[in-house]
Amino acid sequence: MNARSVIHFDLDAFFVGVECKLNPALEGRPLIIGGISRRGVVAACSYEARKFGVHSAMPMYLALQLCPDAKVISGDMEAYSKHSHLVTEIIADSAPSFEKSSIDEFYVDATGMDRFFGAFKWAVGLRKKIKDNSGLTISMGMSVNKLVSKVATGEFKPNAEKLVPAGEERDFLAPLSVDKIPMIGKQTASFLYDMGVRKVATLREMPVKFLISAFGKNGISLWNKAHGIDNAPVVPYSEQKSISTECTFDQDSIDVKGMKSILIAMVEKVAFNLREQQKLASCITVKIRYSNFDTETKQIHVPYTSSDHTILRTVMELFDRLYTRRMLVRLVGVRLSGLVHGNHQISLFDDTEESINLYEAIDRMKHKHGVEKLIRASTLNVNKRVRMEMNAFKG
Repeated sequence: MNARSVIHFDLDAFFVGVECKLNPALEGRPLIIGGISRRGVVAACSYEARKFGVHSAMPMYLALQLCPDAKVISGDMEAYSKHSHLVTEIIADSAPSFEKSSIDEFYVDATGMDRFFGAFKWAVGLRKKIKDNSGLTISMGMSVNKLVSKVATGEFKPNAEKLVPAGEERDFLAPLSVDKIPMIGKQTASFLYDMGVRKVATLREMPVKFLISAFGKNGISLWNKAHGIDNAPVVPYSEQKSISTECTFDQDSIDVKGMKSILIAMVEKVAFNLREQQKLASCITVKIRYSNFDTETKQIHVPYTSSDHTILRTVMELFDRLYTRRMLVRLVGVRLSGLVHGNHQISLFDDTEESINLYEAIDRMKHKHGVEKLIRASTLNVNKRVRMEMNAFKG
């Protein structure tokens, strides 16, 4: 059986790249994108700022202490979404099968292309096409699987390309720090460091039984990754992926206040579900079904988000535009689509560290005690039966 050919594309400092394209005067300067107040949070930063120790999710006041001459801008999620869609379209026009794993990352399955003109040569051409048509720099790694390709991209970016030939995965990973392996976060890395395990080569020598005893079922995954083993498929991208919920009333209603309370509760549920899956949505749809079973919907494309307040504002605007017939309503629904993987912090450019921490604290409480245990006061009149009925589901 022939080895797979999997390519990982990653737009270099994507948000910064878009800002520099729109304003070339920013090129080469230390640039920080995020909440512009000192209590804000860094959403992204340029490579020039990273040299001073600045990184994403860092409190803005600390970033400015490290790099006081940095240019701080609030960010333009609409522009980032537009450029993400542009790059997606370029890849879709060329790739036989691709996965959009986040707003700025893609995997392409190029298996079988070698028999025609060479998968790596083709990937180099696609990378150039993306750069030429989007005005953004992009790096890529190619190997037999997603894991090694992603690590290769990260090691050689920015503006680079790297091929790890089949059979050389272990040798490529061996000298790297264990924290270069996807899924090894700060806590796991710290635990491994305390055990004297700093390089992938050392991790590779550890018995799988020991890793299982130390990390549970994740120990098997750690062992596989240390050996360059990853059988995860490239999941074909589809804009139709969605999370939605709807509610049919006990009795048809014209109570606008009551319907809006239910819509608020729906947004709380689907937005929480979105963040639980570490995804962002770029399309919001509201649905109304009247008593005569006529069904109407309105949707709008928005910058990628998973924030309650952003989704809620849009849902209310759509509902006000949609409900114009003043007939009895039988059902209302909300759908979030155009999903990609991504941290919800990138949609919170204008929020402070406190508000981001509040979101995370609320989500932790909902995860532990149930989404219905922490609700807005405006939804107190939404009864338990209705809440049970509107469980979010994926489309």
